[in-house]
Amino acid sequence: MTTTTPACTTARMAALVSEIRTVVDRGLAPDLTAYLVGERLAPHLGAPDLLSEAQREGDPDHYRQHILHAESDGSFSVVALVWMPGQETCIHDHVSWCVAGVHQGQESERRYRLAPGAGPALLVPTEDVVNAQGEVCGFAPPGDIHKVRNSCSSKAISVHVYGADVARLGTSIRRVYTQPVDSSA
Repeated sequence: MTTTTPACTTARMAALVSEIRTVVDRGLAPDLTAYLVGERLAPHLGAPDLLSEAQREGDPDHYRQHILHAESDGSFSVVALVWMPGQETCIHDHVSWCVAGVHQGQESERRYRLAPGAGPALLVPTEDVVNAQGEVCGFAPPGDIHKVRNSCSSKAISVHVYGADVARLGTSIRRVYTQPVDSSA
């Protein structure tokens, strides 16, 4: 993954950040916060004036992270992820609640759970989800283990809101999972 910071903030992004701030400042439970932030994000997805041209740029080798906003108190960040065809994340979970909305293209997500056993825990696939432009999903740890991939033949862009300061942390990923995946599930 490569990370860049925004050259500018569009007026629409500034409005979205203000809407997110209003939700986050309520201090609600993480899962409810994610749900309400998702409601605010959805109407902006696909709007041509949400991201600048620079914030739509991908990288041929890795998906690219553009940090669009990091709240000064560290309570949330807004990030655009740009995926070229076939690019994907590792299997991971997150440091905080998260909302992801597809701005352009589509993303495939495989969700997992850890299954204890006699030996090391196995990752068990629980659900495959394909999110198209305009669709939003959200979650809060624990239970947020997944892998995301651009499975379409063109560039995909998603907008993510995390309940953490991604600019300071460098990533929203808490842990990468390298356990074997239970292929019988």
